[in-house]
Amino acid sequence: MDGPGLIQVYTGNGKGKTTAALGLALRAAGRGMRTFLAQFLKQGEYGERLAIRRHLADMIVVEQYGTGEFHQPQQGVSDAERRAAVAGVAAVERAMASGRFQLVILDEVNTLLYFKILKPANILALIDGKPAEVEMVLTGRRAPPSIRRRADLITDMREIRHYFKRGVPARPGIEY
Repeated sequence: MDGPGLIQVYTGNGKGKTTAALGLALRAAGRGMRTFLAQFLKQGEYGERLAIRRHLADMIVVEQYGTGEFHQPQQGVSDAERRAAVAGVAAVERAMASGRFQLVILDEVNTLLYFKILKPANILALIDGKPAEVEMVLTGRRAPPSIRRRADLITDMREIRHYFKRGVPARPGIEY
């Protein structure tokens, strides 16, 4: 990569944060850059994971750090959720230290912070430890102010209209 690695944040209540990060990973792969994608709060066979495994596994590594269950805020944070998140942070640290990746994506990490599964200090430490040449993307709703202050770019995806409100369910290949 030419130039320094910057910090990008994709947040907001609109659809497309993960999709934008995946688009950046695809662009990076086209330029010979390798991506490490840590998906927090997710577990399962999403379409992007299937496509990457079939066609871009040598350029994009996807690892998931979720329990397979939707987080239930009223029930508090489970030990399994916290363990998965801590494992994800450790994996991102290893990926950055390896020197193999020019782009590191922390998918849904802002949401993880909003639910208080981890503290912002955990993610700020990752940002502090980021090698200068690594680009980092943090996605998820409700990016906390401490993360926003550290970002070089913030995109706020704003919902204007969403078909879910008309009862259209999540569709394979479009939402997952």
